[in-house]
Amino acid sequence: MIDAAELIDNEFLRQFELKVDTELAKIEYALQDRKIFLTKLIIPETIHSDDFEEDFLTLVFDTIADRNISVVPTSPEIAKFIRRHRKYKKMLPVGIRI
Repeated sequence: MIDAAELIDNEFLRQFELKVDTELAKIEYALQDRKIFLTKLIIPETIHSDDFEEDFLTLVFDTIADRNISVVPTSPEIAKFIRRHRKYKKMLPVGIRI
């Protein structure tokens, strides 16, 4: 399991970052009003696994939920994650369906 203390919200580069050994997994985003658009998921091949992706996205979504802002997934992988985890569908803005 990934430790929440390792997740960094790099506001300058507008991405969530998680360093694993020498590799950097990240989710790029754009903030607009009270919505965060998750635009791109980047996980290096050397650390990529279904379990890692699942844990990383869960950690990011829990962090966003704590901020009480809506999520607009524009990346297919992130939209698929929301479809698999119904509890995060409540974070979608009104009118957005996945």
